[in-house]
Amino acid sequence: MNERLHSALAQRGVLPESLAEVCEVDPKTVGRWLGGRVPHARHRFRAARYLRVEESFLWPAPQRRSGRPSGPDGELVGIYQNRASVPRETWLSLLQEAKEQIDVLVFSGTFFAQSNPQVAHMLAERASHGVKVRLCFGDPTGQAVANRGREEGIGDTLSAKIRASLTYYRPLPSTPSCEVRLHDTTLYNSLFRYDDNLLVNPHVFGQPASANPLMHLKWMDSSGWFDNYAQSFEAVWASAHAWKPDQEGNPANGQD
Repeated sequence: MNERLHSALAQRGVLPESLAEVCEVDPKTVGRWLGGRVPHARHRFRAARYLRVEESFLWPAPQRRSGRPSGPDGELVGIYQNRASVPRETWLSLLQEAKEQIDVLVFSGTFFAQSNPQVAHMLAERASHGVKVRLCFGDPTGQAVANRGREEGIGDTLSAKIRASLTYYRPLPSTPSCEVRLHDTTLYNSLFRYDDNLLVNPHVFGQPASANPLMHLKWMDSSGWFDNYAQSFEAVWASAHAWKPDQEGNPANGQD
């Protein structure tokens, strides 16, 4: 029983159904949280913010599991020399096996679709099975994209690549459980989350994302790297605005 969550709801006069609506989950899911289950990072973030309490108060970091290290050492599954060296089968299997959520944070992410032209169909299929899909691309008209283009020495090409990438996802904004947004923030890492698996692609100044390393993290508890990156996604997502395909012009082709 999560007495702290019970207490916070009572003190704020918030019904479990209201918290479920804010977190975009079924009321039964909140019931399981009250019973002691620990929510995923994005739900903890939203619940704590809505109840105006620290997340660590509602869900303190658990004790170390016997025989399995906690924190970064235990959740780091693997490291790739660069994003381009991640096998295509890895991307496909993680997407196809997702059961609850798929979150993507990139500037253009053209490789994500060009290496799998059926990606929009696959995402919609996952959404039809209850997976919540959230894709967040750079705003092609934003200052952050303009800055990144200058840093990489490609000028307006990045903006064109974003528009090219978005053409693959035109059906998704009208698909239930799928959202596509545009952000105008400095992107320190590209993030690809599939339930408890998170691929983190750090950005190196002046280099394209494909040439930079990639870490594969597996969620263990709330004290590790996974949740820090997951919360950064939530912060960018909250500041992003919805993408409207009908307002886009004709994009140029590009690759990332």
